[in-house]
Amino acid sequence: MPQPQPTEPGIATHCDVTIIGAGLAGKAAALHLAKAGLSVICLEPAESVRQPVGESLDWSAPELLRVLGLPMEDLLARKIATWKRHVTLKMRDGCGAHYDPTPWLAGPPFYIELRTLHVDRERLDQELLNLALAQGVHVVHDKVVRIDVSGKRVSAVHTASGTQVSSPWFIDASGFAACLLAREFGLRACQFGPAKVAMWTYFPMPQSIEGTTIYVDPVRSQYLDWIWEIPISSDVVSVGLITPGTSVKAQRDKGLTVEQIFQAGVMRYAHFEELLQSGAAAPISVTSFRCRAFSRAAGPNWFISGEAAAMVDPMTSNGVTAALRHADEASRLILKHRKRGKLSHLARICYSSRILQMAKFFNSGIEKIIYETPVRNRIGVGAAGRVYTSPAWSMNVVYARLKPNGIFSTSVLNLLLGLFRASAWILHFLCKRLPQAAEATS
Repeated sequence: MPQPQPTEPGIATHCDVTIIGAGLAGKAAALHLAKAGLSVICLEPAESVRQPVGESLDWSAPELLRVLGLPMEDLLARKIATWKRHVTLKMRDGCGAHYDPTPWLAGPPFYIELRTLHVDRERLDQELLNLALAQGVHVVHDKVVRIDVSGKRVSAVHTASGTQVSSPWFIDASGFAACLLAREFGLRACQFGPAKVAMWTYFPMPQSIEGTTIYVDPVRSQYLDWIWEIPISSDVVSVGLITPGTSVKAQRDKGLTVEQIFQAGVMRYAHFEELLQSGAAAPISVTSFRCRAFSRAAGPNWFISGEAAAMVDPMTSNGVTAALRHADEASRLILKHRKRGKLSHLARICYSSRILQMAKFFNSGIEKIIYETPVRNRIGVGAAGRVYTSPAWSMNVVYARLKPNGIFSTSVLNLLLGLFRASAWILHFLCKRLPQAAEATS
């Protein structure tokens, strides 16, 4: 495999593929491409923006990890992962619901894997990095500060140290906060829901559990906030709070610290009192985000992948799957079009369309059915969860089976995604209008 030239400060260097960002999507793409014999330089700032999060995997993620060289059994044996056999919803009033895949899907003719995992993201990301380095990927800890563009093509990137890296192909996996190529080309963003804030930390957990637990305290007139509890190992649990940014701002304006806001949120549930008394094993991490996807995610010689392409709401558990899928598909397209030197218009449209429509499917569905009030107020949070999770899980299965890449398979996928989004919109509309109609006739 050809090796990239040294990347000393102020020195120009060249490789087959330049990847901006060494997060999950960046490392996965680098590994795919290096295995195929391409020279890859992966640029990542020396200090990470935030601690990696996304520890509760959906049922499509294990197969994508296996292809990368991280089979489920190995992750479990090395205690990088724990079983996620179900999702449990718990409410403050004691009610709840339980969600798991339908058992008959494991048999003929589907033979679908019904098992999935929780993962320790720091250890998972390190394992993926080790695999990439072993394949010859050159990781450079430097920040991209400028991008050279010729028409619609990218020709080189420049780093803070003065290094110039050029290559025939580029992948932007810089994360949701940077989105370097989207900013460079002025791509239009499709946004979903309000800005949210995530706060999370880790606690010692004396009792091992094999499922993700979501805690909600729905108020009929308010947008939903929620808490996750994810066992990332046999004795450590991740606990996080997701709440609207306006709520955090109001509390910060009153003088509350991040720690106080987090504690007040989780203390609504008696279950967390013992954990809080035992003390957290790490400082509280915090990040703000707004779910969105860009109208375009590919150009003649570039791709946008991972959260740089589409930020998916954490309640969907689809973020890891999305990042791994983007990396896999972008890598395949580079290998397919390498000799041609540029991506065909059809391939660009299909890649961009799959990312955008999947993001719309997951984000629109979770907003209309769970976060906003009309549907959950009328049918209850537990039933709303079932209305959302059944098609969401099924669509991941459809994607894995269909393996869309061309215009026909992508169109079929988009049609199915559009039908669900239309159904969610109609349900939301009816639930919002029916109470008004009842009042008008009473």
